[in-house]
Amino acid sequence: MLTGKVALVTGASRGIGRAIALRLAEAGADVIVNYAGNEALAQAVVEQIASMGRSASKVRANVANPQEVQEMFQTILDQYGRLDVLVNNAGITRDNLLIRLKEEEWDEVIATNLKGVFNCIKAAARPMMKQRWGRIINISSVVGVLGNPGQANYAAAKAGVIGLTKTSARELASRNITVNVVAPGFIETDMTDKLPEEVKTAMLNQIPLGRFGQVDDVAQLVCFLASDAAGYITGQTLHVDGGMYM
Repeated sequence: MLTGKVALVTGASRGIGRAIALRLAEAGADVIVNYAGNEALAQAVVEQIASMGRSASKVRANVANPQEVQEMFQTILDQYGRLDVLVNNAGITRDNLLIRLKEEEWDEVIATNLKGVFNCIKAAARPMMKQRWGRIINISSVVGVLGNPGQANYAAAKAGVIGLTKTSARELASRNITVNVVAPGFIETDMTDKLPEEVKTAMLNQIPLGRFGQVDDVAQLVCFLASDAAGYITGQTLHVDGGMYM
């Protein structure tokens, strides 16, 4: 389905990003694994992809830093000569109630979760426009449409990703580049595993399908959006949340 395509997944060393990278590789893509901190985990993903017979490499870059993003994309273009699929998954949390939220906690989350997406779309657009083909999939969150106590910074960034996606989709459509959002709900990862049981129970009660999502629930949709089969879908927000937002 993606044979011959080159894909970059940001924040791909673990969790949802890792699952997306592996799913794209299973579909035939060569995959670049972006990471910011844990090189060992990124290398493990690269080796797993290589075991599938696909080309894979890792590249360290903080997506909030425009210079590092430019260098990352230059490295990719030097190595592969093209970029077909960009998945903006990298994100951080700095949770705190609004009245206690520190300015640096606000700035850090906005810089990574929103400006980081802008930095990567801007860098990817030029080679994709030359190719006249591209797929950009941005990972938002159900929090971006519902809000969530203690996550004003995260909710604002994820809501911003949806607006950024729609504008990018309109600007890039004439070059056969689609831009879409996937908005996961409560997905079981090592990060959500750390939440107190009472928080998990409260979240579960808000999910009509009555279960938490799995990383593959998100990865499979991203893989579809990256394919030719999704060529007439752009500017859309697709929710993978068991019905939390409808």
